[in-house]
Amino acid sequence: MRFDEYATAWKEGQRHLAPASVGHLDSLLQHHLYPAFGSRRMGTFDHKVVDGFIRTMERNGAGLATQSNAFDKLKAILLDAHRLGLFEESPLLGVQAPVYDPKKAVIPSPEQLRNLRLAGDDIFTLLVDVMSGCGLRNAEAAAVNVNNIVADDVYRVTEQVNQTTKHYERLKHRKPGEYRDVPLPARVKDSIERYADKYGTVDGYLLRHPHDAGRPYQPYLLQNQWQRLKRSGALDIPEGMVIYGCRHFFASNCLAHRIPITDVAEWMGHKSLEITFKIYRHLMPGSIGQAAKMLNVELTA
Repeated sequence: MRFDEYATAWKEGQRHLAPASVGHLDSLLQHHLYPAFGSRRMGTFDHKVVDGFIRTMERNGAGLATQSNAFDKLKAILLDAHRLGLFEESPLLGVQAPVYDPKKAVIPSPEQLRNLRLAGDDIFTLLVDVMSGCGLRNAEAAAVNVNNIVADDVYRVTEQVNQTTKHYERLKHRKPGEYRDVPLPARVKDSIERYADKYGTVDGYLLRHPHDAGRPYQPYLLQNQWQRLKRSGALDIPEGMVIYGCRHFFASNCLAHRIPITDVAEWMGHKSLEITFKIYRHLMPGSIGQAAKMLNVELTA
């Protein structure tokens, strides 16, 4: 069987993928995997072939994120074939995967965050509040719903506005109906309820499309307002900081108060703890010297 035939059949079995993830998979197959392996017979894969693919991406100047994503999809397909017995030995054995090391997040200071809250309209202020206070992604913040306040200090994240379909969809890395509960600071709860009292809601949703109340608010509208604020020069926005930095502020605030990174990873909805650790490791307080002092307390008691 040719690789493109096997990969097409494998893709049909990925029924758990959301529409945006299917689009991303199609892009990787069409632009990277099929051009490299489309006609290759499945039985001819070994570690040299896979390693050669990685080196080719490096020579062609593919970014580390692209390299990592393409390799991950190739790995998933080949592991599936290995489990079915197409290979006596895994063709991935001994292959060093590309390592995507995200740049350190550019995070607003508390003062910069306060200025951000006052810079835009009421929608912008609300979105900044729920992203910085609850750790919501842009698309999750766009679906903010007053009915998701399940306790005075708990907000339940149940859905997002999918940027591909433009409709409310399941959460990233979650099955339909799954959710995650996140801390709800009193100030953010007040912000949500104040907006609901002032503008009303539609089935509990606070934000709707400005030109059609029957449609969800779209995340790109937040990005548009962010860009207008940047161009105005009215804000002290550090180089490299994006609106997503408000979500980074949530993680930074948690870690600065010594909340376990395992909890932070769960609240942010990361697929794995490794992702949280890669992005925010530099924000975690403590060092070997500090650890030695703390450990010494019990040893000398």
